[in-house]
Amino acid sequence: MVATQTKTPKPNRKHQILECLALMLQNSPGQRITTAKLAAEVGFSEAALYRHFPSKARMFEGLIDFIEESIFSRINLILADHKETLVRCHHILHVLLVFAERNPGMCRILGGDALMGENERLRDRVHQFFEKLESQFKQVLRERKLREGKTFSISEAALAGLLVSFAEGKMSQYVRSGYSKKPSTDFAEQWQFLMADK
Repeated sequence: MVATQTKTPKPNRKHQILECLALMLQNSPGQRITTAKLAAEVGFSEAALYRHFPSKARMFEGLIDFIEESIFSRINLILADHKETLVRCHHILHVLLVFAERNPGMCRILGGDALMGENERLRDRVHQFFEKLESQFKQVLRERKLREGKTFSISEAALAGLLVSFAEGKMSQYVRSGYSKKPSTDFAEQWQFLMADK
């Protein structure tokens, strides 16, 4: 009887390219990533890159898709597992900060500096991501009146904007500090202060 050999699964080239791009964004702050540099880093030709992605913009879109999928799938789990408004908001913010901490290169995309000189639609996609996030916070905050019979001292829209601005600020600070000031640092204390008398 002949032993069957198990084939090693072929590496997912698209995934490999996106991982490499994210790592380059992390390790080359302030620098523009060219397809030539990316190809050299991944270990194959520019032509091979373009067999997997028709343009560099599509590569960035692949990373934005990853960000959206990662964040919003976790938000859906939070909404399913928790019913109290402030607990939901806390967990959503915490997910954002921890995601940023674990994916420094992605912070450069969300902050926009990695997209300077790139296709305008990429900045639009990031803008849409934050708009969707803010809408999600608004929905959670508005449900408080129905679920708990409580309201806030400011409008739900204003509070949703504040929570998104807080997350954006922490990510921006992370990039600006050369990834030394972690987004989750002091979050517990800051959250208590933000939600005092809420």
